[in-house]
Amino acid sequence: MKSRSLFILFAILFSALLYGNVVYGQEANKSETPENINPQAIPDTLLFKIQQAQAAVTEVNAANKKGYNIPALTNAYQEILGTVTPVQQEIKSARKNIETKTLQSFSLIIKDASVRLTTIRNALIKSSNEIQRLSKQVIDLSGDTLLSDSVVANESKVLYTTQLQDIRLRLQEAGKLTGKNSDQISKLLADVSALEISVNDLKTLVDERILQSGTMALGKEAPYLWNAPMDDQPRMGFVEQIKASFNAQKEILSYFIGSTWDKRLLGLLLGIAFFIWVHKNFTLAKRPAIKKKIGELNFAYLRPYPILASIIILLNITPLFQPDAPSVYIEIIQLLLLIAITLHLRRVLPAKQLQSWLLVIGLYFALIVISGISSAALPSRLALLAINLAFLYMGIKMYGKIRIQQFRRRYVKFAMTAFISLNALAVILNIFGRLSLAKAFAATGVIGLTQLIGLAVFTQIVLDAIEMQIKISSCNKGIFSRVSHTKTRAFAKKALGMLAVLVWIMVFLINIGLTNGAFTFFEAVLAKQRTFGSINFTFGNILFFALIVFVANKLQKHVPLLFGEGSLTYDADVTHKSSKVALVRLIVIIIGFLLAVTASGLPMDKLTVVLGALSVGIGLGMQNIVNNFVSGIILIFDKPFRIGDYVELVDKKGKVKEIGMRASTLMTPQGSEVIIPNGDLLSGRLVNWTLSHDYLKTEILFKVQNDTNLALISKLIEEEVKQTQHVMANLPAEVLVNSIAAGSMELKVMAWVNSVYAEPAFKSELMQRLMLRFNEKEIKLV
Repeated sequence: MKSRSLFILFAILFSALLYGNVVYGQEANKSETPENINPQAIPDTLLFKIQQAQAAVTEVNAANKKGYNIPALTNAYQEILGTVTPVQQEIKSARKNIETKTLQSFSLIIKDASVRLTTIRNALIKSSNEIQRLSKQVIDLSGDTLLSDSVVANESKVLYTTQLQDIRLRLQEAGKLTGKNSDQISKLLADVSALEISVNDLKTLVDERILQSGTMALGKEAPYLWNAPMDDQPRMGFVEQIKASFNAQKEILSYFIGSTWDKRLLGLLLGIAFFIWVHKNFTLAKRPAIKKKIGELNFAYLRPYPILASIIILLNITPLFQPDAPSVYIEIIQLLLLIAITLHLRRVLPAKQLQSWLLVIGLYFALIVISGISSAALPSRLALLAINLAFLYMGIKMYGKIRIQQFRRRYVKFAMTAFISLNALAVILNIFGRLSLAKAFAATGVIGLTQLIGLAVFTQIVLDAIEMQIKISSCNKGIFSRVSHTKTRAFAKKALGMLAVLVWIMVFLINIGLTNGAFTFFEAVLAKQRTFGSINFTFGNILFFALIVFVANKLQKHVPLLFGEGSLTYDADVTHKSSKVALVRLIVIIIGFLLAVTASGLPMDKLTVVLGALSVGIGLGMQNIVNNFVSGIILIFDKPFRIGDYVELVDKKGKVKEIGMRASTLMTPQGSEVIIPNGDLLSGRLVNWTLSHDYLKTEILFKVQNDTNLALISKLIEEEVKQTQHVMANLPAEVLVNSIAAGSMELKVMAWVNSVYAEPAFKSELMQRLMLRFNEKEIKLV
């Protein structure tokens, strides 16, 4: 019975559990039927997806509208391809001997092409990544089931049918356009990569040929002069050979001129600035007030409209902005420079010198033509030999006679020696069949001479312009009125001489074909990492450090000129000047030091150690220096006196000439300059006679007899005081009895003088007047 009851109980529990599961399953299935779906669930999500799709389509269309700059990149690629292809054909042709200057020009073209291709490739990679990102968005939205017809239809979704169809259509169009742009970019990227590989291979070939060119140039390129054929190119006449040479250099010149327009623009701006500067000064010199002071301007190298002078300036400084220029470009620049100099000096040079100058230009032009011909035939070699001999004769004849006042004699002798030596070597090399070196040496020697003359004219033009500026500025109380004209002229001549030497050396290296080698050498010397203990440095960093410190030191010394402060003199002209000059000097020094430390590459942790060591040294042995330095800063801001004030400290009196960071300078009435540490000026009892006004009360003591009429003598003194030049008219003088003795009494005369600097003159004049009046009234002094 008991077991039966337990069985019935278990059966009831099992049935209850089974019924619960069935009911729960039915409720769950019931909740998933379409009738029970929340009518707001799909529309809200669908609306969000539609908005997201619209934003993505707008972004894709905007990007496609810009076009990813594909046309411009394609044009740049085609331009590089058109430039590199002739070079590639020239290098890979059967021609074995290519001149070194041509190879160097090819190297310049290839280097620039490699840089431009890298820029294009990076731009294409960036665009490709952007397209891939946008394409992924389009693909994800196109495959979204919520935007397709597969979603169960409902009444709310019917409202978005038109928008869904429009979105799907716009997604398809955006996908097609994106795919088209992606294909174009991928194709262009493949072409750029292929051309970049070709350019790298070509660069390797050109570098190898340049390395071999030195050995090949020293070797025998052509037969000896006595074995040279009459015509080694029977199919080409002389004119055809010149045209072929021109066509060979045309591509190099056009590429170089097109790729360096920005550098020429900078030089052109400098030439225009020079023209405006000179023309403006000539215009100012015509003003009556200035013309009366400086008279008529007569410069042999300058005109009121300095067009030719500006062209000469521009052509002379061109090598500074284009040190990697091909030699043929420099040759053309030199020819234009010679023509400009001839036109500029045709009225200055005597007839005989002008004829010699025209002969030099003619021979130089003939040398350019003959050097451009690649023929090794006897006529061209004899013509080259004749030109070299003519230059050699001219150089020997002019060696001891030529005088160029703009340069030191040793520079002129060096240039003439190089001119003679290079032409002599050209003759020898031509005879023994080394034509490339013969042409290079001949052109280098002649251009060295013409460049020297051109730089002399350039220097004189600039010196004349500076001389005119000095005169105009002095009349207008400008910056040159506060400096020494003699020192300014000497400094300008020295600086222009150094610039001329730099330009001459640069042009010499370009023509001899050693520019790349020189730059590589200096780069290796200056940029090589070196180690001193745990510190890494380069000579370039040290050079920059020294240069920045030098420039900062020069600038802080000449800061007063920028604020219109010249040298002070001890006179009655009281001119107060700001003491901010010392603060500006301090700022210049600090900025210069920070820039120098940055340029040196010294790690900050090492610099901290150095500064810590300096602080220990300051604490132990440099207390006075720091005290004076800090006192100088306090004096600048506190301003107890200014430059030009008349001050007195203990037994020193004088005008403040300079307020420095460590010490200040006083100019005494005797003309000496007293240097007083700033710490003494700040801590001592300083008397400033001109802080708020320039007048002062002075005293004169003298003794008279006891029986002297005081009323009379007081009247006489007051009358004479009023007659002196430097007395303050609105402040009357005072006559007081200072002391009385047995047979005399001492009088004190106190009067106001209009300037502290006029006190000695006032006393002298007053005592002279009193002496005359006392003699007239028979007043005797004791």
